[in-house]
Amino acid sequence: MSAQTILRPSIEADLPAIQAIYAHAVQHGTGTFETEVPDTPEMGRRRTEVLSRGLPYLAAEVSGEVVGYAYANYFRPRMAYRYCLEDSIYLSPKAQGQGLGKLLLAELIARCEAAGGRQMLAVIGDAENKGSIGVHAALGFEHTGVLKSSGWKFGRWLDVVLMQRQLGHGGTSSPV
Repeated sequence: MSAQTILRPSIEADLPAIQAIYAHAVQHGTGTFETEVPDTPEMGRRRTEVLSRGLPYLAAEVSGEVVGYAYANYFRPRMAYRYCLEDSIYLSPKAQGQGLGKLLLAELIARCEAAGGRQMLAVIGDAENKGSIGVHAALGFEHTGVLKSSGWKFGRWLDVVLMQRQLGHGGTSSPV
């Protein structure tokens, strides 16, 4: 990415751009299994939930324009999962294939480790999503499984690829 690339905590003013990026992913991509585009207030509610847990919600800005975002949230809502985080990364079409996803994921990993996370999961929609699988593998995620034909979108069955990476001390010691 260019020297004008900035990775930073997202702010409320980023929500329209974040919503537009996600809307494109919902309408045209298989990385999310959501089929209805959430509106900007819903995206704000989701962001607030992540931040209320002390977890990062990042924005990627290139030349002053938000072109991507990433966040981590509990893998599942039950409290025993609070140290096991699931990452999400979305880029505008014009920002894809330029290394920005890898930059966002690396920053997300660092911030999640600092926040006390111990495991990070990638729950990747569509086994053909080679870009996401490759970015996660490049940053130390290991393949842990496939959920076959678990989503139906765009008239076809989609697998989910599961990948996992230890954060910090992982499961070798108590987090508290």
